[in-house]
Amino acid sequence: MLHLFRTSLGMMALAAASFGPGSGAQAANGPFLAHQALYDLSLVKSRSNSVNSARGRILYNFTGSTCEGYTSEFRQVSELDSGEGKVTLSDLRSNSWEDAAGKSYRFKIETRMNEADAGRVDGSAERDGDHINVKLKLPAPKTFTLDGKIVFPTEQIQRIIAAAKEGKSLLELSVYDGSDDGQKVYNTLTVIGQPIPADRVTSSDPSTSDEHMKSLKRWPVTVSYFDRDVQQKEGEQTPVYAMSFELYENGVSRQLVLDYNDFVISGAMGKFDVKDSKPCN
Repeated sequence: MLHLFRTSLGMMALAAASFGPGSGAQAANGPFLAHQALYDLSLVKSRSNSVNSARGRILYNFTGSTCEGYTSEFRQVSELDSGEGKVTLSDLRSNSWEDAAGKSYRFKIETRMNEADAGRVDGSAERDGDHINVKLKLPAPKTFTLDGKIVFPTEQIQRIIAAAKEGKSLLELSVYDGSDDGQKVYNTLTVIGQPIPADRVTSSDPSTSDEHMKSLKRWPVTVSYFDRDVQQKEGEQTPVYAMSFELYENGVSRQLVLDYNDFVISGAMGKFDVKDSKPCN
């Protein structure tokens, strides 16, 4: 159960990319505003009663543009208390870059649990026609190919926004993000709810007080992540985890909820800063 508390990179990339405000009507085409965001994590509920408390923080930096691609730096430090003095501290760091067309993706990930040696993944993926070539340096040198229909994390967000604007309620995508040992592919099912009017605010955070947000509608979104290998072999339909949030039409998300089956974590936006970015020439 403890390994589930490590946030999968697919969730991170989706949450982090969407938490940054985009550039209005162009958001569906991929531009996101450079920013830094801080999120406070807390336990919502424990279904198995095996988790007494959970807390942590996510710090995320996002920079780039449609001409130079998007770079994201992410760190999550989490503490899980399962009772009787059993506390697990996890420290997850990642750095990734994806070009705006979704053709190239580079990633470095470091995961540390308690005082154990850090696990590292380092690799790149290039789209070539009807397939994707993946080259790993760590945890061990390896090359392999993936189906060209698979998307990278930033393109995943672009597709969700486009589907929401088209009035679609369901979107299925296979996503590669370099998580786990660098060989994992997730099948995702996104459920998009009815649009929420701009003037309906149930609670406040740094996104609702930002001038960019006040005239924009948003959608309640839930994305479920399934292990593609398990699903293909066994037809298993239980998600590894699911995340819910409100997605604004310019790419900002709020009210994050992460469901790891055994327990549920909320991520409240505690701080948000827009960063300088260079416009495309």
